[in-house]
Amino acid sequence: MSAAPALDTLIHAPGRLQICAILSSVSDAEFAMLRDAIKVSDSVLSKHLKLLEEAGYIALSKMTQDGRQRTWASLTGKGRKAFSAHVAELTRLAALTG
Repeated sequence: MSAAPALDTLIHAPGRLQICAILSSVSDAEFAMLRDAIKVSDSVLSKHLKLLEEAGYIALSKMTQDGRQRTWASLTGKGRKAFSAHVAELTRLAALTG
C-alpha cells in the first residue's frame, strides 16, 4: 500500500490557503485585493506572500499604476501543482468522513 499524499504545511495555514485559492482562479492579483479578501493587515499578508515566494509557489512583481507602486502576486507552475495536490488531499480526507 502506498503512503497517502501529505498535506502541504506551507499552504495549509488558513491565510496562505486562501491566497492560493484566490490566485488559482486568476492570472494575478493586486496586494490590496488579496489583503481585503482574506481580511488581514498589510504586515500579515506580506509575511504570507514572502513565505510562498521563498518556496517558489508565487511570483511577485511591482508595477506603477496611477503614480503609485503596486505589488501583484501570481501562482507559479510549482505553486499551482502544489495547491492542486493539497486540494486533492483535502478532498480525499473529506471523503473519509462519510
